[in-house]
Amino acid sequence: MQTKNTRHRAVLGASALALAVGMAMPVAAQDSKTIATVVKIAGIQWFNRMEEGVQQFAAETGHNAFQVGPAQADPQQQVALIEDMIARGVDALAVVPMSPEALEPVLGRAMAAGITVITHEAASQENMHFDIEAFANEDFGANLMEQLAQCMGGEGEYAVFVGSLGSQTHMEWIDGAIAHQEANYPNMTLVGDRNETFDDQQNAYARAQEVLRAFPNVRGFQGSASTDVAGIGLAIEERGLEDRTCVFGTSLPSIAGQFLETGAVDGIGFWDPAVAGIAMNRLAVMVMNGEEIYDGMDLGLPGYESIRLDGRVIYGQAWVNVTRENMADYPF
Repeated sequence: MQTKNTRHRAVLGASALALAVGMAMPVAAQDSKTIATVVKIAGIQWFNRMEEGVQQFAAETGHNAFQVGPAQADPQQQVALIEDMIARGVDALAVVPMSPEALEPVLGRAMAAGITVITHEAASQENMHFDIEAFANEDFGANLMEQLAQCMGGEGEYAVFVGSLGSQTHMEWIDGAIAHQEANYPNMTLVGDRNETFDDQQNAYARAQEVLRAFPNVRGFQGSASTDVAGIGLAIEERGLEDRTCVFGTSLPSIAGQFLETGAVDGIGFWDPAVAGIAMNRLAVMVMNGEEIYDGMDLGLPGYESIRLDGRVIYGQAWVNVTRENMADYPF
């Protein structure tokens, strides 16, 4: 069983973004569609990377594709943005909901107005044509927990963090993680509640400090928002606990890289948000064109070569695991 100081190389899988939409032919001007990608929050690295994919999709295909997001991680601000997109008469919405439940009414209004709706990170969303997921959420959470458990030697206390208690994906990742721990590592113990950080690094730092004070024997942390492990890592560094703790979670090298270098964070998992942005926009065009979406089809994107279709939810196999040793392979 691996321990804190046994670092293993994760499977390489950096997507070639430049090739992701390269096969698409530019559309004629009269066929151009306006597609608004509405994300949880503007200005953070995760969604900045997604915007790169949206912009490249627009450049390669000729569609008027663009991205917007609220200044704060607030479902009501996201609702207001979607209302604005409906008023502007966009052809399609590609939405990463902060709270699927809060967005149901406005997405219902969008569909009633004839707008194609594609969601991401929202498998329970009702008012959408398709939801596309990079993977089955419980499996991804179990994948992160397996790495955490290996690092902890299969025993000790751990804490979990989510960006929002209303974020279905974050909650499902943690559900999958806890289920994997309970089934395979009975000597590990979850302490405290699910720590809510609102996708904010400073909040994650503050909550990590609270956990360290309340549970001085805690050895493991699993984060969900892209900024969680960076906040946790800062708290770990300040207390000099790099060699005593294990930290894993969803993030990007551009966010967590400095903490991977120091050992305050041990590993991250993610899917390339740029490719996810392209996938949502490509799927929106396929729906608008009346193309059939079927189980096992190839969307022509890394990790989405053989999708699994469950009702109106599409699952890929698009996660990658990254440590200090291979983070240079993912320069974003």
